[in-house]
Amino acid sequence: MSDRFAGVTGSIVAVVVMSSWIGAFALATAQQPAPAVDDYTGWAAYGGGNDQIRYSSLKQINKTNVAKLAVAWTYDTGESGATQTQPVVVDGVLYGYTPAHKAFAVRAATGEKLWTFDSGITSSGPNRGVMYWASGGDRRVFVAVANFIYALDAATGTPVTTFGADGRIDLRDGLDRDPTTQAVRLTSPGVIYKDLMIVGGRVGETLPTSPGDIRGYDVRTGAVRWTFHTIPRPGEFGYDTWPREAWTYGGGVNNWAGMALDERRGIVFIPTGSAASDFYGADRAGDNLFANTLLALDANTGRRLWHFQIVRHDTWDRDLPSPPSLVTVQRDGKSIDAVAQATKHGVLFLFERATGRLLFPIEYRDVPGSTVPGEKSAAAQPFPVEPAPFARQRLTEDLLTNRTPELRQ
Repeated sequence: MSDRFAGVTGSIVAVVVMSSWIGAFALATAQQPAPAVDDYTGWAAYGGGNDQIRYSSLKQINKTNVAKLAVAWTYDTGESGATQTQPVVVDGVLYGYTPAHKAFAVRAATGEKLWTFDSGITSSGPNRGVMYWASGGDRRVFVAVANFIYALDAATGTPVTTFGADGRIDLRDGLDRDPTTQAVRLTSPGVIYKDLMIVGGRVGETLPTSPGDIRGYDVRTGAVRWTFHTIPRPGEFGYDTWPREAWTYGGGVNNWAGMALDERRGIVFIPTGSAASDFYGADRAGDNLFANTLLALDANTGRRLWHFQIVRHDTWDRDLPSPPSLVTVQRDGKSIDAVAQATKHGVLFLFERATGRLLFPIEYRDVPGSTVPGEKSAAAQPFPVEPAPFARQRLTEDLLTNRTPELRQ
């Protein structure tokens, strides 16, 4: 967060989310000069920014003084229950969700409520962040409630009626299936690129359920500008990795974890989930592209630039659980712009951003076959040789606890 969020006092404001209230903690210090403007002094998007590295270059709060933090203000939503919301802060205003998915805006320096938006729809569960867009005097906050995305005036919290139908779009539309039978909702925000809002969504994990199409919407009108079919259709790359009619009934292969965006190159990096049904694949023979895949798409058009499937024909719910991080790594004395994707099975894949070139060797290792009747699992799965796994890869008797005989047993 930037020092400017703390107003004229020069205090630091650090935002946290706990249960149904928002708290800000301040460090009582003498007024200090504002840091030089750079890419990491704000928090205008989920993950801190489009590169998803959750980094701040601010230094007023550090190891020597963090113990002196004290509550500066709190904002009580007045609702019970937990919330999975990471607020964003733009121009001194904090935007977030309540546990019931009402959007709100407060002054980041004081906690003063500016507005609350209640869609009138009963909603709950994960809703991890809003999306913010501005062009000239037009400033909008895009908020998700159930299967809808609303465009709100950032200053007033009122719907922008020229967006979609009276200020909202329905994610169930445009899937080439009966919208009344579909279920799609946004649990992690997408990204804003120029005048495009790029989103995925959460769908069901068992059939029947909706496909996980990735879509780019016009931020002004709500019109769909492009669609990427994560379950390929006839003539599309990857179609032969599914049963012939899977695109008409298959589901899942969705982006629920969030995305990263390389604005300079115009590339959006999208990790996908498992195909439905989650733990059973006898009715979806094949590797099932683009499930469990890191996708690199042209953000302008949705055209596939490259991809890497991290789990083939997943029957273990090993979908990609987090947005990738855009990082710079050193190789042979040169800086390489890379994308790093962590996995549920505790390994890290690194690729050159523009081309998808592997930065570390990957081995395809034989894995045990399925014993489920009718199931034909993939014979081999990819494993990076480096870096080493960051989580335990096997559990044997000698690794079990010895703290007490009872616990070990």
